[in-house]
Amino acid sequence: MRGSIRLVAWCLAIALVALPIVGVLCGWFAADRWPVTQLTVQAEFKHVSVAQLRAAVLPCLGKGFFALNLDAVQKSVAALPWVESVEASKRWPDTLLLRVYERQPFARWNASQLISGEGKVFAVPDAGSYQQLPDLHGPDDHLAEVVSFFADVQKAFAGTHLKITGVTLTDRGSWSVATDSGAQIVIGDRSQAGRRLRRFLAVYPKVVAGHDQNFEYADLRYTNGFAVKWPQSSVAPTTPIAGGAPRT
Repeated sequence: MRGSIRLVAWCLAIALVALPIVGVLCGWFAADRWPVTQLTVQAEFKHVSVAQLRAAVLPCLGKGFFALNLDAVQKSVAALPWVESVEASKRWPDTLLLRVYERQPFARWNASQLISGEGKVFAVPDAGSYQQLPDLHGPDDHLAEVVSFFADVQKAFAGTHLKITGVTLTDRGSWSVATDSGAQIVIGDRSQAGRRLRRFLAVYPKVVAGHDQNFEYADLRYTNGFAVKWPQSSVAPTTPIAGGAPRT
């Protein structure tokens, strides 16, 4: 009986000593003590500014060192458009540390958004100004397919002088490709895309032979060939290797 009483007494004594310590460390007590007054940031600062980061973390401050919620800080900073990920930590006695990783834009998406190197779509006010990026268009739920097709088309045209600058997938499932010369190549139905591209590229050197300018438009949707439109000033505007009516 006495042993049980002693055990209970020891437990109460330990609890009375430990509770204030745990309370302080968890921010339950003295939440305004040892306030965080310093912000240290590690970032590339290409698109995210220190002012944006300060504004993001400011609502999370105003509490003591132990009461500062790092999860809330990370969520607030991660909400910034150009932030890919963020790591937040504290350094005694008054410093908040942030390590910010910015998104690296890979392409434009439907003119008003960007695609990061991680394959995530994000919106920024000046997305349309990134003209140097590939211009991809398509339904949002087909993003991965559009990105994959763009990579495939780039490889397919690697042996030509044409540089692919964008691809479009319509709601009806029709592909088209844009080049750096401004030319458009209409491929049509996605199920026929590979075959039609191979047919076009197989004879492409012969098609451009004798022309001093790039073509303006190519329609690959023909049953047995394709049609090419040349600038009016080019030599002998033609529609070569076409058979049958164009298809989708």
